[in-house]
Amino acid sequence: MTTLAVCAEEDILAALATVTDPELDEPITELGFVRSVMLDDDGVTVHLRLPTAFCSPNFAYLMAADAQDALRLVEHIGRVRVLLDDHHDSDKINAGLAADAGYLGTFGSEAEESLSELRRIFLRKAHAAAMERCVEAHLKRTELGVNEIYKLTLSDLPPGKDKAALLRRRISIGLSICPASRVFVDDEGRVIAREAVPMRLRFAKSVRISMEGNAHFCRGLLATRYADSDPAGATPRITDIRTTRSPQ
Repeated sequence: MTTLAVCAEEDILAALATVTDPELDEPITELGFVRSVMLDDDGVTVHLRLPTAFCSPNFAYLMAADAQDALRLVEHIGRVRVLLDDHHDSDKINAGLAADAGYLGTFGSEAEESLSELRRIFLRKAHAAAMERCVEAHLKRTELGVNEIYKLTLSDLPPGKDKAALLRRRISIGLSICPASRVFVDDEGRVIAREAVPMRLRFAKSVRISMEGNAHFCRGLLATRYADSDPAGATPRITDIRTTRSPQ
C-alpha cells in the first residue's frame, strides 16, 4: 500500500473536465463520457464510454490519452489507469495506454499518421465556433453592422463565458490574446478583409451549428445505449475505497 494517493475527488473531476471531445469541443465530463472513477490506496482508475461501439478509434484514443495525461498532472494521485469500455478497439486502446505506447505504437500499421494534424484541425474548428458566438452576441448587444466586424477587438468584448472560451481557443492555436488584437481573424491570426466578412461569418456559424448538433446527437445516442444498465448522466459514479484520504 502507498500513501501517495491522497488527492481529492474534486481534483480528479477537475482534471477530467479539461479533456474535450475533439469533434464536439465539449468536456467529456459534461458529455457523460466518464463512466466511473474509483480511488484506492494505489491511485485512480477511470472508465470512459462513448455513444457507440464504432466511434472513430482516432477520437476514442485521443480522449482516453488526454484523460490519462490530465490525471497524471494531479498531485498525490498515485497510479493512473484509464480504460475505455464497450468500444470495438477497447482492448487495443487500453493496452496501448497501459504501455504508454502512443497512438502509432498502439495501432501500428493501422495508423496512417500521428494525431497532431487531426487535433489541429479540430482546434481550429473550435476557434471558429467560439469566435462566431462572440461576434453574434456582440452584434445583438450593439448597433455594430456586419461590415464593421473586421474592426472589433478583444477589448470590445465583455467578460464572460463566451469570451473566456474564445481566449482559450486562441491560445490553443497560437493566436494573440492581446486586448488590441482583432477578434475576427482566420486560423493564422490574419484579419478578415471587410468584403469577406459575411461569407466567413456564415462559415463559422455553420461550424458552430454542426458541432452543437453533433453534441446533442451524441448525448441522445449515449442515453439510449446505456438506458437500461447504466444511465448516461453527466456525473460519473465515484467509488472511494482508500484507507488514506486527502488532508482537510
